[in-house]
Amino acid sequence: MIVEYVRYRVPDPEGFEAAYRRAAVPLGAAPECLDFELSRCVDEPECFILRIEWTSARGHLEGFRNSERFREFFAEIRPYVADIEEMRHYEQVITKTEPTLYDWAGGSEAFERLTEVFYGNVIKDDLLAPIFAHMDAEHPRFVAMWLSEVFGGPDRYTRERGGYPHMLAQHLGKHIKEAQRRRWVSLLMDAADEVGLPGDPEFRAAFASYIEWGTRLAVENSAPGATPPAKAPVPRWGWGVAPPYTP
Repeated sequence: MIVEYVRYRVPDPEGFEAAYRRAAVPLGAAPECLDFELSRCVDEPECFILRIEWTSARGHLEGFRNSERFREFFAEIRPYVADIEEMRHYEQVITKTEPTLYDWAGGSEAFERLTEVFYGNVIKDDLLAPIFAHMDAEHPRFVAMWLSEVFGGPDRYTRERGGYPHMLAQHLGKHIKEAQRRRWVSLLMDAADEVGLPGDPEFRAAFASYIEWGTRLAVENSAPGATPPAKAPVPRWGWGVAPPYTP
């Protein structure tokens, strides 16, 4: 993505705004244009800044500029070309973005530590051990891949393991009981403490909300005669209402 800034100082602000409202139609329809906004200066009302996000500088200069949409766009703004003070492309170097739960937790390594400790305890638990008696040795790593993707990390589970349909297949016909679900959740939360996942209330609330949601679906999907949707994307879980914690 590239950002173009066009700065105007126009003697006819109202006419300029009206022209850009018309020009916005072909501009917004251009596949090379990702987003745009026109802002008017409060202190100097004759000054405007047009900000356009393009797929690339080449997409703008060679794609859009050679298209019929550009000709429609330019026909509207032509009277104001002489009022341009700056027209340049910029690359973003610093942005303010909310961290994903994946990043906040510590990335793939954090979830791999979590599942290694967790499943080590699961196979020793009287209530859960029968379900995982024939667990693949790689199962903890695969679950770490799933959790990483759910919480905003790389889509490796989708690409390497088959995504939601594969995860669903692991639960069909297993007849998971509510008591087993509760023990699963309890042991996972204990493991989160043991491996040092972030303990701030915002992260833990978001983490726990997915675990509750996901395990309750697993119980439903594992029930006799259950017919859950066969295809769906891997869920992506965010912070929810509470903002991320800043120490």
